[in-house]
Amino acid sequence: MSSLPEPVRQLAAALGQLPGVGPRTAERLALHLVQSDPAQVQLLANALVEGRSRTVTCTVCGALAEASPCPICSDSKRDTTLLCVVERVLDVISLEKSGTFRGVYHVLGGKLSPLNGVGPEDLRIAELQQRVAEGTAREVILALGSDVEGDATAAYLATLLNSADLRVSRLAQGLPAGSGLEFADELTLTRALEGRRDVR
Repeated sequence: MSSLPEPVRQLAAALGQLPGVGPRTAERLALHLVQSDPAQVQLLANALVEGRSRTVTCTVCGALAEASPCPICSDSKRDTTLLCVVERVLDVISLEKSGTFRGVYHVLGGKLSPLNGVGPEDLRIAELQQRVAEGTAREVILALGSDVEGDATAAYLATLLNSADLRVSRLAQGLPAGSGLEFADELTLTRALEGRRDVR
């Protein structure tokens, strides 16, 4: 990228910080943008600023919304006795697309990964414990990935939430091993929810 003008190099470097965007893709995107109609670039810039400034994290579940609490937490028709724990906001979107789950969510913000320095204090685990203690949940569904970190996080949460009057379940297998919910289609997610099993 040394032959590119400095502003284009800076733009490519910024784009390269986005997940899934490697150096070559970042360079192609930067070149496309600087050669595009200025009005289109301005629309994109405005959408980026608006998207960031008008999006908040729901104080109840941790999902993204325009206001807190989010529409799911505010919906009186949702079953608050079913609490589905997911790793990321993207997982909420995937499960909602399946149209199967009518409970509420709790976004952890990741999964336990000691090798990467992610411990219980780095996730929204204390908030989960508080919700369970104060709320009406009779079942906590651990909808976590089926990789090593997802399994470790599920086992940790199952131990933490050990209570006689609380069912703790895990999505049925059938999800791709080692991957997250966003890669599963709606039918797979529906079957995983329906076939969930008790963790303890």
